Amino acid sequence: MTPESEIRRRIAQRGPVTFAEFMAVALYHPEGGYYTSSEPVGAAGDFYTSPSIHPAFGTLLAVQLHQMWELMDRPAPFTVVEPGCGNGLLCRDILKAAEDLPGNFARSLRYVCVDRLETAGRERGLPGANRIASTTLPFRGLVGCILSNELIDAMPVHQVTLRDGVLKEVFVALDGDRLATRTGDPSTPLLQRRLGDLGIELEEGQIAEVNLSMDCWIREAAQSLHRGLILAIDYGRTAEELYSPTERFRGTLTTYHRHLQTDQPLERVGQQDMTAQVDFSALARASERAGLDFLGYTTQAEFLSNLGLQDLLRRPLAGPMRQVQANRVGIRELAKPGGLGGFKVIAFGKDVGEPSLWGFQRTEDALRITESLPQPVITPDHIDLTSGRYPATEVEFEMSWGDLWLDDEPNQATDGCEAGTG
Repeated sequence: MTPESEIRRRIAQRGPVTFAEFMAVALYHPEGGYYTSSEPVGAAGDFYTSPSIHPAFGTLLAVQLHQMWELMDRPAPFTVVEPGCGNGLLCRDILKAAEDLPGNFARSLRYVCVDRLETAGRERGLPGANRIASTTLPFRGLVGCILSNELIDAMPVHQVTLRDGVLKEVFVALDGDRLATRTGDPSTPLLQRRLGDLGIELEEGQIAEVNLSMDCWIREAAQSLHRGLILAIDYGRTAEELYSPTERFRGTLTTYHRHLQTDQPLERVGQQDMTAQVDFSALARASERAGLDFLGYTTQAEFLSNLGLQDLLRRPLAGPMRQVQANRVGIRELAKPGGLGGFKVIAFGKDVGEPSLWGFQRTEDALRITESLPQPVITPDHIDLTSGRYPATEVEFEMSWGDLWLDDEPNQATDGCEAGTG
């Protein structure tokens, strides 16, 4: 059964489904879902990520993790959990960099890759690396850090719009033989509550995405930790920016196929990436409710720069000119304005006080450690952006995929953690 046939079956059986449920099936259905049936990153995929373009990303994160370990009085083990780890490349780059960091950090470090797919990736065989096949965080008593990179943007989102001054939700239905969108009463009061809590008032006809799943995720992450930190890297904005009717009237949901933005979510179901920008205001509020302390928020460019990115870029490189150029382009791309550099980094803590993390405040200590490390260089597992096959990374976009129809009796859901998960 393909994701599209499963969606059609559900609609025939129960009527229109929320967009969140449609998105969950398209991305995560065990038979042909986008993230369960292919390698989405790289030349054969549809997009690239920071770990995939240069190991400098993992190296600098290792420096930040080292400081966390120091701040927590060097616990052994110090466990890093990466949910949505994918091919394990970030794990490999972090563990490799850890070998050259001071103290017994490498010996204390335990890295757990968590992903829906059980098959081991680039972390296979590395000391301290483990993989768990899971869709949740099945941990208790962790001491260390939960590291999330481009995970929250791929969580299923509800879509809402304002019709005649009333909040409506977008559903996926059948219009004859084709998939189509309709609007109806919200499937859960949590949608209206989310917007109200943030002080957001949509304009007539405006479309917006609401990610209810991340509330459950941050609560689960907090419960997994006995003591430690959560570091999340993703693209998105504060609520005021994200729901701006002048800048994002059609929302931020988009789709990507073979490195091209398509913005046709009802097409190629299960065969293309589908994503929406993260509401960092809502994430911060959810973390507070989960008992976490807010520790910092900045852009990826600033975060990596504070950890020594410019030092890595200034270092002379030996080797063929093409290889030197590929390394420099990859490092620059990590901080590129309007691209990966515009991604956001946010951190929360549990029972660690309110430390000043190096990534949020430039210090000589961080730069000194980075300067002592060997220069990271791309490997055959990383993407060579100088090959010309990869367009600029996606950050700003609008949805433009057709009109909405009114449906008076959509399905109802009341549990924010379950709504849209299928």
